[in-house]
Amino acid sequence: MSSSFHYYAPTEVIFGRDTETQAGTLVKKWGGTKVLLHYGSQSAKESGLLDRVKASLESQGIETVELGGVVPNPRLSLVHTGIELARREGVDFLLAVGGGSVIDSAKAIGYGIYNEGEVWDFYEGKRKPAGCTPVAAVLTIAAAGSEMSSSSVITNEDGDFKRGLNTDFSRCKFAIMNPELTYSLPPYQTMSGAVDIMMHTIERYFIAGDTMALTDEMAEALLRIVIASARTLKERSDDYEARANLMWASSLSHNGLTGCGHESRGDWAPHQLEHEMGGMFDVAHGAGIAAIWGSWARFVYSARADRFARFGERVLGVKMSGDDMADARASIAALLDFFREIDMPTTFAELGIKATAKQIDEMTAKATFFGKRTLGDVMVLGHDEIHEIYTDAAQR
Repeated sequence: MSSSFHYYAPTEVIFGRDTETQAGTLVKKWGGTKVLLHYGSQSAKESGLLDRVKASLESQGIETVELGGVVPNPRLSLVHTGIELARREGVDFLLAVGGGSVIDSAKAIGYGIYNEGEVWDFYEGKRKPAGCTPVAAVLTIAAAGSEMSSSSVITNEDGDFKRGLNTDFSRCKFAIMNPELTYSLPPYQTMSGAVDIMMHTIERYFIAGDTMALTDEMAEALLRIVIASARTLKERSDDYEARANLMWASSLSHNGLTGCGHESRGDWAPHQLEHEMGGMFDVAHGAGIAAIWGSWARFVYSARADRFARFGERVLGVKMSGDDMADARASIAALLDFFREIDMPTTFAELGIKATAKQIDEMTAKATFFGKRTLGDVMVLGHDEIHEIYTDAAQR
């Protein structure tokens, strides 16, 4: 067992009904005097949420500047717009009102304000940021976990590159979480979010090395709760308890908790494979991972059949036969059945995309950073293995 770890999760969490009305007090507490309110679609305005947040800020004498227009797989061009606007207006605090895409975009703007030069350099790994203008979130979608993670993922339209950056500089100072704000989400978005939440823990769960018993038990419990909540929300979209469990799971799944004490930081190959799919086809992130996960799992499971079998038994209730290989295959099938149950895709065709051979070649090259990296931990994946996984997902 490997039980040495460094756990850091500094984000202040304010959870419950009507908590968005505390935004002004919290920004003031963290030293903000002029805030860039960053959001996505017009629903933030039409629902009255943006007005409630602005009223709270203004009650504390805090000025606001607005920038909407964030889309799924947030774009570098809007980040550039935000950096220019924030610098021109003298913004000293960023408040993301939305889900992971909005939060990630706000983090990127924060990096750009704080550091000189092209912000994309940080996402390409050409330079390291020295800091980030303070960021916080009013969460409206349970999915990415960006509200408590060190992660930010941005898409560069010039070449359709989707890249992530992880530093503690961009961790949210606070995250306001009102589960009622997620009631109006379309079912597809809710379920795509549920898959993303699960994957943040699953990818910490499936590793080549040793794990910590307590962390395993917490991870399995979280996954069972997400599955139960997704099933409830498929029938009753306004079930507060299910929404609350999903929202809290979003944060706990990606703030490092479900990987503490494990020998490695996880196997993030499915996420990295999806990044290239998202960059090329602009698909919903969770749905994209659901569409590629089965092909990845079938390719690598023999390296840790015992782990896949345990997952099936502890999380999905699969009855074990005692044959790890057979039980692992049954466990993979059971998770894919759950994805279908909540109307998530399990192949490229179900996702609605038809990848050509040329596109598979391009995604493979990009996933390896053009031959500069491998993926995976359960099994190390190079160019040929990645190409085979993409091909399998595309041909099923």
